[in-house]
Amino acid sequence: MSNSMAARDTGPRADGGLTHRQVLTIISGLLAGMFLSALDQTIVSSAMRVIADELHGQTAQAWATTAYLITATISTPLYGKLSDIYGRKPMYLTAITVFVVGSALCGVAASIYQLAAFRAVQGLGAGGLMSLALTIVADIVSPRQRGRYQGYFMAVFGVSSVLGPVLGGFFADLDDLAGVAGWRWVFLVNVPVGVVAFLIVAKVLNIPHHPVRHRVDYWGAAALVVGLVPLLTVAEQGREWGWSSPLSLLMFAVGTVGLVAFVLVERRMGDEALLPPRLFRSGTFRLANVLNFVVGLGMFGGMMSVPLYLQIVKGLSPTEAGLMMLPTTFGIMVATGVVGQLIARTGRLKVFPILGTGLLTLSYLLFSQVTVDTPLWQIGLVMVVLGGGLGQCMQTLTLYVQNDAPPRDSGAATASANFFRQNGGTVGVAVFLSVLFSVVGDRITSAFESAARTPEFQRALTDPAVQADPANERFLASLEGAGGGSAGLDLNDTSFLNGLDPRLARPVLEGFASAVGTVFLIGLGVVALAFALSWFLRDVHLSDRSNLEQLAAERAAAQAEGAPEPSARSEEGTARGAEPSTTSQV
Repeated sequence: MSNSMAARDTGPRADGGLTHRQVLTIISGLLAGMFLSALDQTIVSSAMRVIADELHGQTAQAWATTAYLITATISTPLYGKLSDIYGRKPMYLTAITVFVVGSALCGVAASIYQLAAFRAVQGLGAGGLMSLALTIVADIVSPRQRGRYQGYFMAVFGVSSVLGPVLGGFFADLDDLAGVAGWRWVFLVNVPVGVVAFLIVAKVLNIPHHPVRHRVDYWGAAALVVGLVPLLTVAEQGREWGWSSPLSLLMFAVGTVGLVAFVLVERRMGDEALLPPRLFRSGTFRLANVLNFVVGLGMFGGMMSVPLYLQIVKGLSPTEAGLMMLPTTFGIMVATGVVGQLIARTGRLKVFPILGTGLLTLSYLLFSQVTVDTPLWQIGLVMVVLGGGLGQCMQTLTLYVQNDAPPRDSGAATASANFFRQNGGTVGVAVFLSVLFSVVGDRITSAFESAARTPEFQRALTDPAVQADPANERFLASLEGAGGGSAGLDLNDTSFLNGLDPRLARPVLEGFASAVGTVFLIGLGVVALAFALSWFLRDVHLSDRSNLEQLAAERAAAQAEGAPEPSARSEEGTARGAEPSTTSQV
């Protein structure tokens, strides 16, 4: 988008671009859909413990998260490719509709396994809400000016970060609301929000689309399902099953076969593939997506330890822990706004992924030093640094991918960035949780061995008031049965810490804090790798024209030469049997 697009002119644009007011009108519809997705992520996580209790499925609650994650990840590239073929608006409305239907079904789930199945339906919709919104922004705003509008999206995430934990805790604490169990409103609240989002998008999302006849890559989608479902499942459940158990090994084998088949199918499909192989011939495209994967691995893998630390070690409630994540949101919003303005002025990108991954590395180094006594204000400051790093990485890496792809592949390219980031996050959460629970038992045992030699702990053991308390009595009995170590403690349920004498609880808290520090130390290595890789990115100069403007220029040039208008086939050798493009409003 040229600088003139920023002018507050409501008239038509001859170059195929949109006015500033038209852009804001369309973005208002996108924000409604993104708010739906962002709110769901925070509201469900803060209430999941109560939901699992109500459905008598505490031990199986991970399936509700796994099912959502699998379908959201797999559907992301499918939405991107289908939107390139059929247009953004119908696919975005489809994503909202599927998400709302899934939310309504979750609200009437009668068991934890039904909830998992309905969360899978939700995930099918969620896979399109984020990637399609970013793709549409790429259609209507030039790469250079795109950062100016990122602040609106970050504001949505900020609001949802505040509202989600509060609403989740509020609904979870209610016995019923309007004759419906309170926890069910965690999902049912998405229905009216989704209906409003659907109506707004249906009214305002009107941008030109130039459809070309394509074959849908059904075989590629099937191979992707075969490849990712087993691998994502074992990533989430491997800690419970055992990473070398027969079931885990079977999942690894099936997933590997599926991924190999996916690569072969994509090469055979060529430009009609879900993720066209020709996009990966570009070194910039490949490296940016490698960074998306590595940053996602380190970011999600490390950040999942922060709420555990806040709730277990610091004793915060889920709602309080959720609100303590606001400094990260603040850091993201500030960094996104500042970086967007700088990109618009300079048109340069490379410095920001370097600074972003550098801040991530610094924040992980500081997080690796946390202890039981680390004050909350210090945690908050480190989280601001973490948010500043994320704010510089997430938007700039997506811009690298979008800027390197032809306009007609914008959907597939944007989806690839989200796809690799989500897969990195899944792997990171699985690996880092495994590390956490693998070392925490030994750390607690070591903490008890050190505490046993202190007079304060010895006084607690002989204090009649301590021994008379049932919670302390059960805790001491479990320790004695395990020979004084952590083997007798059920670390899957840390509620035994509630009401425990602080002198007895401290070794457990020290063990958890030490294990969290180890997780961040490993995460430090991951984000340091991202920092090193970011130096190899090319210092690209961003275009001043949006995808719509580039396509309009191509058509004008073709008409001036008396040639047919560019199609996906003539531009990149696409689509067997492709027909000349025609313009429709979607």
